[in-house]
Amino acid sequence: MKIHPIKAFSDNYIWLMEEGAAVIVIDPGEAKGVLAYLEEQQLQLTAVLLTHNHNDHVGGVKDVLAEYPDTPVYGPEETKELADHIVGDGDSFELLGQRFDVFKTAGHTEGHISYLTEAVLFCGDALFSGGCGRVFTGDYQAQYDALQRFNRLNDDVQVYAAHEYTQTNLRFAHSVQPSNEKVFEALTRVEELRKQDVPTLPSNIGREKEINLFLRAETLEEFIQLRQARDDF
Repeated sequence: MKIHPIKAFSDNYIWLMEEGAAVIVIDPGEAKGVLAYLEEQQLQLTAVLLTHNHNDHVGGVKDVLAEYPDTPVYGPEETKELADHIVGDGDSFELLGQRFDVFKTAGHTEGHISYLTEAVLFCGDALFSGGCGRVFTGDYQAQYDALQRFNRLNDDVQVYAAHEYTQTNLRFAHSVQPSNEKVFEALTRVEELRKQDVPTLPSNIGREKEINLFLRAETLEEFIQLRQARDDF
């Protein structure tokens, strides 16, 4: 199984999961790069997965479907205008011979979901390397609960987040914990990658448990303080 990033907007990643000539597209915020890649690589679109209903994650769906009609689209209730397979917490389905488990990871949006297949996690904006999404709903408890679900995943699970925010997240973490050597080492590595325009993703859960202050927050109150500080960073 190959997972390929398509860059979109200023810092989005649209992930393509490939098995032979078949491909699943996750969160196509725009269509141009996706369609070009599918044509260049002579791939056949099997399904589209959506994590939440923000335009930079769903804005390209209609144009993709115009070229690949009848492609199934999986997503949470909040994407019902685009998705014809509504999935939620505890659901599972099979694509490309693999089982995808769905779990709710709300907070960034009310109905945000993530997909886990074997040791691969597509988490949209619920989890980033070194960070997590803004809590636009104001429901910090929901976002904190989502982070605890991520904390319970196996350390080897690969984290395919939807934005290239790692450098800024780690700069923030370093400002909060300047003596944290693991954060400093991670920031140094990430800065080198970004100088070369190399993606910092995927990360993995084990690494995030060491460097992600939001995952390490022991109480809701600590998480709220961190998230609000990051909002203003």
